Amino acid sequence: MKFLRLTPLFFLFFTASAQHPLILSQREQAPVIDNLLNDRLTNLLPGLMRREGMDMWVIVSREYNEDPIIKTMLPATWMAARRTTMLVVFDKGPDKGLEYLAVARYDVGKLFQRAWDPESQPDQWAQLGKLIEERNPKKIGVNKSSIYGHADGISANDYENVLHVVSAKTRDRVVSAERLAVAWLETRTEKEMVIYQQICRIAHEIIAEGFSDHVIQPGVTTTDDVVWWYRERIKELKLDTWFHPSVEIQRNESSNSNVIIPGDLLHVDFGITYLRLNTDTQQHAYVLRQRESDAPGFLKNAFKQANKLQDILTANFKEKKTGNQILADSRKQAIDQGITPSIYTHPIGYHGHAAGTTIGMWDKQDGVPLTGDHPMNFNTAYSIELNVTVAIAEWKKEIKIMLEEDGFFDETGFRYIDGRQTELILISKPTSK
Repeated sequence: MKFLRLTPLFFLFFTASAQHPLILSQREQAPVIDNLLNDRLTNLLPGLMRREGMDMWVIVSREYNEDPIIKTMLPATWMAARRTTMLVVFDKGPDKGLEYLAVARYDVGKLFQRAWDPESQPDQWAQLGKLIEERNPKKIGVNKSSIYGHADGISANDYENVLHVVSAKTRDRVVSAERLAVAWLETRTEKEMVIYQQICRIAHEIIAEGFSDHVIQPGVTTTDDVVWWYRERIKELKLDTWFHPSVEIQRNESSNSNVIIPGDLLHVDFGITYLRLNTDTQQHAYVLRQRESDAPGFLKNAFKQANKLQDILTANFKEKKTGNQILADSRKQAIDQGITPSIYTHPIGYHGHAAGTTIGMWDKQDGVPLTGDHPMNFNTAYSIELNVTVAIAEWKKEIKIMLEEDGFFDETGFRYIDGRQTELILISKPTSK
């Protein structure tokens, strides 16, 4: 029998009725995004500024050259900075709270109030200098960093302009806001975490949908077909992604064909962006052979080793412990237990590869300079990304079980935001022997 090649339209037709948690329309998302942002600005930022000893934060960004931080502070209907957008946050003290100023032609959202009238003062930079001098802050943070690109958003020109418009006595108070910027990006709020579970659930369900016989016809479907199915499905659901998915095969053959066949161990790396939060997930599936009702025991046992490595890693999460310390302790414990580990776990949130504690990289298993020295803080989220190498006697080769699940760390410890994969996804329904 000659197989017909299945098109993406075929895949979409068969999955159009799949049920997912509620996904809001663009119009419905906007007030949710603004509510989350206002909550962060009013309830989270004051504590972070005082913790880091910063009483003024100046964020300057130009259209089409946006600072990564300013994108997290704009209202939902602002896609980018407009002309030159300047935001100033000033801490008036614990009793008076924060002042939010927009040195711009418009208010920026509900909190940042317009503090510049171009008619009376045509020079926007001079107005910024005037506002700074009037408030006489002790420390003026700007987004300048040699370590985190997320915290290095001010351009060289704009940095020079800031120094130019303040007085000589004030100039020495202009410092890097790196620690504050990282804290702002890495810290998740209670409201965000309620929503984050649903976002991770959506990602999990899309993965399961793609790793099913609604999408994969063994002997016909290629890994590229599945990759592009994921891309189309994300768009169909009116979601975004921050990277192109990948689907790979490990099998008991030397074939380089990317056509999926029974007996294949599949791997997907997949992420979505929704309500400004990101997911990053890697899972595995097994394509059942004729008369198989489950994956082979040797693959299931290999999978358990990867789950064990996850447990070892997350048990080492401790407040103020650095990523490099967590990496070293976890690798030693895993190796002592006969596991061959590779750990490359990263923060997640506003960015997929976010600011915060880096716990290894695939090519830096002895520690990551600088970002690996950052201490772990409470109320932070991570993609628990790692792999184990396992020798499979039945295949006469080694395989890698590569897992990634999003989790959250707070005073109560670590938890997966929407659980984790503990069993291989099975593609095609089991048949009777």
